[in-house]
Amino acid sequence: MRNAFNTKHTALAVACALALGVFSVTVHAQARDANETALLVNSQGWPVMSGSGLCWHTGYGPAPAWNANCHAPVPAPIAAYVAPAPRPAPVVVAAAPLPVYEKVAFDANVLFDSGKSDLRPLGRDKLDQFVQDIQGLESRSMFAIGYADRMGTEADNQVLSRDRVETVKNYLIGKGIALDRIQTSAKGETQPTTYPGECKDANNATNVACMQPDRHVFIEVSGTRLVQ
Repeated sequence: MRNAFNTKHTALAVACALALGVFSVTVHAQARDANETALLVNSQGWPVMSGSGLCWHTGYGPAPAWNANCHAPVPAPIAAYVAPAPRPAPVVVAAAPLPVYEKVAFDANVLFDSGKSDLRPLGRDKLDQFVQDIQGLESRSMFAIGYADRMGTEADNQVLSRDRVETVKNYLIGKGIALDRIQTSAKGETQPTTYPGECKDANNATNVACMQPDRHVFIEVSGTRLVQ
């Protein structure tokens, strides 16, 4: 009785083992069949292709159709190129125009009465206009030269010419001209404006009027200033 049970049990175990073995072989065969038609890929997972553009397969099992598509892994999308923002245009600042200077020169001739060094009203007007003309002038110096006529002694005429130029100098300083800008000199009767052959009359009214150009102070200045 026991032997019959053992024999039956053994037969059942063998049958189960055979059945499991067949199932295992079937599963293995199915896995093998799936691998037999797999694409041949490289180390990056891309299918290996022939020179004619066909995909290589493993060679196991029936080959797929000659025009079968290759199933390659989809590459990751390439990020869209974003152009850098344009740089703002440089701000061009127009250069300020360079200042333009011009060379100018001014002079004035102030007449005096015979034997006097006081300014006439007309002489003051000339000096006022002179001061106005030289506004904004960048000058190195100003020259004022005093003269006298040939009447009287040479020594007296030298003193008279010096007094006349000092009168003009003081008037210009009073109008705002710097003292160190004015250079003066006195010529007396040594450099008359009239010709030697002129004014031959005696010391009378006719001769005094003839020598009027000799009794004067001449002022001159030159320099540069900004063009208006």
